[in-house]
Amino acid sequence: MIRDFFLRGRTGHPLLPELKQYRYAHRGYHDKPQIPENSLPAFRRAIERGWGAELDVHLLKDGTLAVFHDSDLKRCTGEEGTIEDLDLAQLKQLRLEGTQEQVPLFDEVLALFEETKPLIIELKTYKGNHRALAEAVCRRLDSYKGLFCIESFDPRAVADVRQLRPDIVRGQLVSNFLKDPEGLPRYQRIVLTNLLFDCKARPDFIACKFEDRGVSSIRRTVDKLGVQEVCWTIRRMEDLKTCEAAGAIPIFEKFDPEG
Repeated sequence: MIRDFFLRGRTGHPLLPELKQYRYAHRGYHDKPQIPENSLPAFRRAIERGWGAELDVHLLKDGTLAVFHDSDLKRCTGEEGTIEDLDLAQLKQLRLEGTQEQVPLFDEVLALFEETKPLIIELKTYKGNHRALAEAVCRRLDSYKGLFCIESFDPRAVADVRQLRPDIVRGQLVSNFLKDPEGLPRYQRIVLTNLLFDCKARPDFIACKFEDRGVSSIRRTVDKLGVQEVCWTIRRMEDLKTCEAAGAIPIFEKFDPEG
């Protein structure tokens, strides 16, 4: 098939076996409403239990790197606005989900995990800032001594990481956007769902929504090309066992996989 021409990946990265030894808490091991997602307490809890963590990184207008999921501030802070429009001083005024916790800086989270447990770092791009975000994150990670990989839904950011730091383990996030449009135009939904940009990004892993792991482009990339699979977001022990039995790396939340 013509679309198979675009499916590409990289196999055999020497750090993948080590990354594969861990389970990853989605946005830290949060416990709402007391412990918000992407908060320092949530990340400490993951480390205490021996897990890695997945987190999200945004680039603010002054170059600050902040750990937060949405570009829109409303859901997690109750404030109006966009996180990319803030500077560090404005960021420090925010509080997470009705608690006294601040939005963590990328540096603060790295300090927790360095030489402890691994991180899956998602690049959250905004209005075409994929290159600037990839550059800022890669520069910061140059001096980081911990185990990590980078992923993004934006294939341009994954391709940027490939060009900037080819030795970094990189992954393409994907879900079935043909089923769940999320406001994307049809051409983007087709390109993203069918992994048509992987010929440029050449990911080391495909991070797919657990419910969408049967999508043909995902299965061909994983099963035929041998690219590592990551599954998100696992919320049941049964699904965790299915994920791990298939050789995939799990990202979980809302339950204790060892409880």
